[in-house]
Amino acid sequence: MWTQIDAHISQVTGEKFQSQQRRSVGGGCINQGYAVSNGAIAYFVKLNQASQAAMFEAEALGLKEMLATASIRIPKPICWGVAENSSYIVLEWLELGNGDSNLWEEMGRKLAAMHQASSSQGFGWKINNTIGSTPQVNTWTADWTEFYIKHRLGYQFQLARRRGGSFPQQEKLLAAIPELLANHQVQPSLVHGDLWGGNAGCTASGEPVIFDPATYFGDREVDIAMTELFGGFPAAFYKGYNKAFPLDPGYEQRKTLYNLYHILNHFNLFGGGYASQANRMIEQILR
Repeated sequence: MWTQIDAHISQVTGEKFQSQQRRSVGGGCINQGYAVSNGAIAYFVKLNQASQAAMFEAEALGLKEMLATASIRIPKPICWGVAENSSYIVLEWLELGNGDSNLWEEMGRKLAAMHQASSSQGFGWKINNTIGSTPQVNTWTADWTEFYIKHRLGYQFQLARRRGGSFPQQEKLLAAIPELLANHQVQPSLVHGDLWGGNAGCTASGEPVIFDPATYFGDREVDIAMTELFGGFPAAFYKGYNKAFPLDPGYEQRKTLYNLYHILNHFNLFGGGYASQANRMIEQILR
C-alpha cells in the first residue's frame, strides 16, 4: 500500500518520493493519520476503508475550493485514491504550534475574507460530501431556508429516526424555520462547514490555518455558530471577524438553530445523550 502511495506522490509532484519514516498521528474520529517522510519532506496521510474514497475526494476538492479564495491558510491536497484495501488522501504537512491573541484575531479576519467568496448557483455545492462520516447533501438550492430545512435539519432528522431517535417537536420546528429566518437576508458564502476547535489552529511559524472541511456555500453564520459549540474560540477571533465582516442582527438567536445540525449529526454518529441535548435545543429555539 505505501509503495503505491509513494508512487502517486512522486507522479503528482514530479519528484521521486520514497517514505522512510511513518508515524501514527491524530486523524480525527474516523480516519487513521500518519506523518510520512523521506527525510527531506513530509506529508500528512489519512487512511480509511477503500469504500470511503469518495469522502477523501470531496475533502480534497473542498480544500481546493477554499485555497482558491487566497484568504486563510489551508493544507494543500497532494493526491488521493485507493491502494489495496484502503482509501487515502495525502496533504501538505503543516507543523502546528500555539497562537496568541493576535493570531486568533488574524484568523477571524481571514475567515471573514473566505466568507466573501460567493456562488451564483445559490446554496449547496458541486458534489455531496460528508460531515464526519455522515453524508452531507449539497444539492444546489436558490433559497437558504429551503436548503436548510431539506438538506440540513430535515435530512439529519431522517437519519436520526432510523437510529431510534425521538424528537417530538421536530415537525413544529421545521414549520417554524421560515419565520425564524424571515428577517435574515443571506448571501451564499463559502463555508468550512465543520469549524470547531479541532479543525483550526496555527502553524509553528504563527499563521492561522483551518482543515478537515465539510465545504459548501451557505449562511456564513453556520461557521461562526459552530466555533461556539464546544467551548468557543478565543475572544480575539470574534473581534477580528466582526471588524472585517460584522454579523447581522439576530445571530444570537439563529446560532442555536444552526448548531442543532451538528448535535443531530453527533447523535447519528455516536448516539448517547445527544438526542436529549437536541431536544433541549429545539425547546430553546421554539420558546
